[in-house]
Amino acid sequence: MNQVEREVVNRATIYEVAERAGVSIATVSRVINGYDRIRPATREQVLQAIDQLSFVPNNSARGLSGGLYNVVRLVFMRSRSEESFELVQESLLFTDAIIRGVERTCGDRGFSLLLSGVDDDRIDQRLDSLMANCDGLILLDRTLKERMIPSVARRIPTVLLAGSGRAKAAATVMVDNSDAMVQLATHLVVDHGYQRLAFLAGFANSPDSSTRQEAFLSTARELGAAVEVGPDWTSDYTSTDAVRVIEERLQRAEPMPQAIACANDQAAIGAINALTQAGIRVPEEVAVTGFDDISVARHLTPALTTVHQPIEELGSMAAAILIDQLTDQRRPTMKNVVLPTRLVLRQSCGCRGDLPPHLGASEGGEEVVP
Repeated sequence: MNQVEREVVNRATIYEVAERAGVSIATVSRVINGYDRIRPATREQVLQAIDQLSFVPNNSARGLSGGLYNVVRLVFMRSRSEESFELVQESLLFTDAIIRGVERTCGDRGFSLLLSGVDDDRIDQRLDSLMANCDGLILLDRTLKERMIPSVARRIPTVLLAGSGRAKAAATVMVDNSDAMVQLATHLVVDHGYQRLAFLAGFANSPDSSTRQEAFLSTARELGAAVEVGPDWTSDYTSTDAVRVIEERLQRAEPMPQAIACANDQAAIGAINALTQAGIRVPEEVAVTGFDDISVARHLTPALTTVHQPIEELGSMAAAILIDQLTDQRRPTMKNVVLPTRLVLRQSCGCRGDLPPHLGASEGGEEVVP
């Protein structure tokens, strides 16, 4: 733990002051903000607790007194500075849909939205500034080390968007990463008869990617298929890095898998591009699937078989939970919320309008498996 982490963990919070003084956090905030209608004895209790704990008020205390900024801050990982403009734009496809969902709910509820991109090696140094001038935080996956979440959530209302769901100090809004991947693995092995598969993972420390891989791997192997996984099949969720993975795999004098399941759609797009550039036909020689169902997925050639997750709804739900906490202190904090996913069959897995009889084709050439 570095010095910044120690300061954040050890810093007293308004909640601890309230507990020490035996009053509500709203009362502590009113004392901090100089409200007159506070009994002298109560004021003295609060001031004594502040002194004993060496409490330093922060801007979020204003919101707890009822004087909200009416501002929510969404924090996401910024693309690395050395990445190309095209790659930066690509990495925002998922984040942009999240932003639309958060912004819609904030607007409906009378709140404004602040966006903050952070670098993974600098966020610890920016915690105080991220908590300033807003009422609460929505943190996208991987923006903060899990061990630091409790200390941040004690200082300012916080909702996590995606992630492991293990954090007890803050509500997490996520999708069901397992069920549709079980269906996908079953479809590839049983319906198409693929026996040699691979899973192209995202970041090694991404809970979403890990859960998707585990569900796919265990199901496919239970059905008798072999699945390639590991460092050679790990990328950073971008199409550019997926191209690198596929090109390196092609250099090995071994048969390619019959099907590649990717942790997200952007990686699937890169995989299809790399295979096509190498003269390998998709899906005739290698099938490719994704996860997300971003808007471009259905317009690819071949159209991308993928797992649909309600990306905008994720953002909207996270904003709703956070604003509920801000506007009704009596409301119990909602814990993890898991939104459903569904398998969408298109052409990139080998379903070219001749879907298996038990599925049947839907209008538009795709099948949504509930």
